[in-house]
Amino acid sequence: MSSLIKPVTDASFDQEVLGAEGPVLVDFWAVWCGPCKQMNPVLDDIASDYEGDLTVVKVDVDHNAAVASRYGIRSIPTLLLFRGGKVVDQAVGAVPKSRLVGIIDKHV
Repeated sequence: MSSLIKPVTDASFDQEVLGAEGPVLVDFWAVWCGPCKQMNPVLDDIASDYEGDLTVVKVDVDHNAAVASRYGIRSIPTLLLFRGGKVVDQAVGAVPKSRLVGIIDKHV
């Protein structure tokens, strides 16, 4: 995981994501999830490409069930894009970088 991507927990989610000034891409994932692992290099690229304009964080659903439950996460990976404390877009499953760029560019 890139140093530009930080883990977020149930305890830090509200401050790190809902209280963020700019847009935040949240990756809901788990260690055992193959498609989640496929997304790691894509998310590293996104974090690097949008550094300063977008924050990228990861929430391990096995250790942070409260946040996952609050947002109805049923499949992983699920990527939610937050702006102003609200979900403005999402992608479910291992998606290509081009799809994420299209989502992000609408909101950055």
